[in-house]
Amino acid sequence: MQRAIVLAALFLASFAFGAEQVSAPVVSVPEVEDSRWTRTIERVASGVVTIQVDLTRAFDTEWNMSSQATGFVVDAKRGLILTNRHVVTPGPVTAQAVFLNREEVKLYPVYRDPVHDFGFYRYDPSKLRFIKPTELKLHPNGAQVGREIRVIGNDAGEQLSILAGTLARLDRQAPNYGLGKYNDFNTFYYQAASSTSGGSSGSPVIDIEGRVVALNAGGSTAAASSFYLPLDRVERALRLIQEGKPVSRGTLQTVFTHTPFDEVRRLGLRNETEAEVRRKFPSGTGMLVVSEVQRGSPAEKIIEPGDILVRINDELSVDFNTLATVLDEGVGQTVKLTLERGGEVLERKLTVQDLYEITPDAYIEFGDAVVHNLSWQQARHINVPISGVYVANPGYVLGAAAVPRGAVITEVDGKPIATLEEFEGVLRNMKDGARATVRYFTIDDPKTAQWRVVRMDRRWFPAATCRRDDTLGTWPCTR
Repeated sequence: MQRAIVLAALFLASFAFGAEQVSAPVVSVPEVEDSRWTRTIERVASGVVTIQVDLTRAFDTEWNMSSQATGFVVDAKRGLILTNRHVVTPGPVTAQAVFLNREEVKLYPVYRDPVHDFGFYRYDPSKLRFIKPTELKLHPNGAQVGREIRVIGNDAGEQLSILAGTLARLDRQAPNYGLGKYNDFNTFYYQAASSTSGGSSGSPVIDIEGRVVALNAGGSTAAASSFYLPLDRVERALRLIQEGKPVSRGTLQTVFTHTPFDEVRRLGLRNETEAEVRRKFPSGTGMLVVSEVQRGSPAEKIIEPGDILVRINDELSVDFNTLATVLDEGVGQTVKLTLERGGEVLERKLTVQDLYEITPDAYIEFGDAVVHNLSWQQARHINVPISGVYVANPGYVLGAAAVPRGAVITEVDGKPIATLEEFEGVLRNMKDGARATVRYFTIDDPKTAQWRVVRMDRRWFPAATCRRDDTLGTWPCTR
């Protein structure tokens, strides 16, 4: 009996061995995925461009300089390229795109978001003779923890680099780049260990299907972490630009942070509110809390840091996208906020302000100096009202008087200065060689007023006022 069992086992083993000899070779799952990635990258690479940027004037958080970055085509018919805000820049810029086949086209800035790190360039598709770039599709809902991604861009100055990673977080706070620098806020960021570096700003973050799930924006210098901007607001802006409509942006001049439930409870979140939020958003981990209220804003005396945002227009709000949707679609309208402060429920109403009203879009150049309205970006760094004229470049006239870059001018010749128009009115009456007393404060010491005597120079440096025109993509000047 045992001998029969052994013979049967040998027979089955020989049969299995024979079947193995004639079966098709087995391809491992990683090899299949690698092959799919290869095909995807070959398909989308022609839509990724190197952007060479020359910032012709210092403006707001940026200094006049040359740099390079990455962008990608999102509308081949209209010639629209998506990249970062700090690549489009808030000020005057000249730029060109270099495609994969080394064709060059001139770029014109179309839009840069006042707060979030994205913007659009435009090129003339008819100028491309030898390449038909792939149009990359935005897929905001494709971002998931654990998803394999590739970052395709101009990393470290290379024409085309491909960096691999895995999305690890979808709710990271916006990275902080330091005092006086551009910083994003009121949005989540994604995180992955893809080790991106300079030049990869504006790179598409794609999934294995070639869809763009995020926009590369920055990275850590102390770790391999890279930070990506979600595409919800980007997709909306692109749609409005394609339709020829203005991209409305609303604000309460308030900065919110997403705070975990364990910390929100210490701020006085009621148990019944937490239960309601967790029931409606079972995957949620926290709520929005007021972090900063801009001084001098309508919200300053109505809401306070530490207030927990529960509802906006009677709708539960626990993420930035819901908040941004209400504000962007409600410019000039009144919104109702339901807040909790120390366990007390508060009902507040505020008018949504146009974000572009507190975003500078013009500058005056005189005596080789460049000045413009103080922006919210800079005002929130030093906790002062958005008022006064910001010195982006002291040039010859202000530099000779020891007025530094980053100074905020509040008075000229005894006349209060709150806006660029008021500064221009005073400047217009100053002849060549005329002297005037300037009062200002600096970012480093905003509480101390300083005075300097400035001597006007019109002989070597004619004065001009320049205002942004996104239709032309230039800054026409009047003298």
